[in-house]
Amino acid sequence: MNKIILKQNLSQKLSPQQIQFIKLLQLSNTNIDSVIKKELEDNPALEEETVEIEEIEENETISSAHLENHSFSQKNYNSEVINYSRESNLSNKQSFQENLLSQITYLDLDHDQEIIAKQIIGTLDSDGYLRRDLELIIDDLAFSENKEFEIKTIKKVLKKIQNLEPPGIGSRNLKECLIIQINKKEEINSTEKLALNIIKNDFENFKNKHFEKIYEKYQEKKEKIIDAFNYIKTLNPKPAGGLEDENITEYLIPDFILKKIDNELNIFLTSGENKKINVNQHYISILNAMKNKKNKDEESKKSIDFIKQKIESAQWFVDALNQRNQTLLKTMKAILKIQNSFFNGGDENDLKPMILKDIAEIIKMDISTVSRIVRSKVIQTDFGIFPLKYFFSESTIKKNDKLISSKIVKNSLKKIIEEEDKTKPYSDEKLEKILNQKGYEVARRTVSKYREQLKIPVARLRKEF
Repeated sequence: MNKIILKQNLSQKLSPQQIQFIKLLQLSNTNIDSVIKKELEDNPALEEETVEIEEIEENETISSAHLENHSFSQKNYNSEVINYSRESNLSNKQSFQENLLSQITYLDLDHDQEIIAKQIIGTLDSDGYLRRDLELIIDDLAFSENKEFEIKTIKKVLKKIQNLEPPGIGSRNLKECLIIQINKKEEINSTEKLALNIIKNDFENFKNKHFEKIYEKYQEKKEKIIDAFNYIKTLNPKPAGGLEDENITEYLIPDFILKKIDNELNIFLTSGENKKINVNQHYISILNAMKNKKNKDEESKKSIDFIKQKIESAQWFVDALNQRNQTLLKTMKAILKIQNSFFNGGDENDLKPMILKDIAEIIKMDISTVSRIVRSKVIQTDFGIFPLKYFFSESTIKKNDKLISSKIVKNSLKKIIEEEDKTKPYSDEKLEKILNQKGYEVARRTVSKYREQLKIPVARLRKEF
């Protein structure tokens, strides 16, 4: 008997309001102002005076008095929202992403491919690498664009981005970065061809300085292999390193400010220029007048639908902005609750173990939502400015029977290695023993993992003569 297999596909469609909220939520204050400005330019039903209206019914007449009872502005938050000057003491060099975005206009991309390209470019790390898994980029696009893309489409667009300047941009690892740089050359000489073969087939040996294994494998003179090694060393391991414009500075506006008032910690949500947006009352008056008009012709009905759509779109934007601000505050207060000791003194040793799930449970939202919030947000304190990601740790470690953040262990490990005798660097086993002596309950494999996360090479590669 043939077995009948039933497969059920479940998909969730996000509403326009949800999509708009998600897009605003992941924006930092560095670029929220430009989004508000663009929305004001694109939608004449918005103005810089915030008022919130109820959903427009088909035959409902709206009055100004009704609107005034439903206003939304940054003032609603009183002490929780303050204006912050753009003259921040923290500056951020202009991102290399702008350079890449200007280049994609020449790539002959269709609409969907352009959306993917912008998402990939926005995901690149500061050194130009793409370290986010392609499957996760698909998830990001599903949330932001409410559309699913196939992995092969993502790979195709990524391939095009990797053809942009500088060579190696968009690589997923160092090996791929070096290969791309060599392949971009119009003509490859014998030394470069040998270098390419070594990278493709013996990269681990090269990276770990197992040169004798490479000498034995290739039927080339040792001098030629050394020439190939030297050529590899001329390639750029950080493709985005030279793209930053030292003369252009973009002011970074903290998303939160922490102030201690009367010995009590207070969180303030900053809001750029403190814009107050509102549904344009003139548009509402026009809509009401047209609705009350008798014997409407087809053109009048079309105009009513157009104005109604613009007003509803304005409503959605105001609601989404309101929800964004409330969610940001709720999230930051949850972080403050867990990391209260750190925020009181600024001592890194006071950081508590904390993961995204901890915050998601407190604010009763998805982990993915918390991830979007902390990804690009920063907070200003009396003892420095910190990205929200700083307060999270992927695991916990015991120290003297007390759970601590893995960040503390990493800092201790980094300090130990910095102070070691470089002629006799510590092995991971030795580092394990030193950390154990300091009270940290870590295994050797954990030491190796933390060392790799800190981008510190093994002892053999740290040795100096």
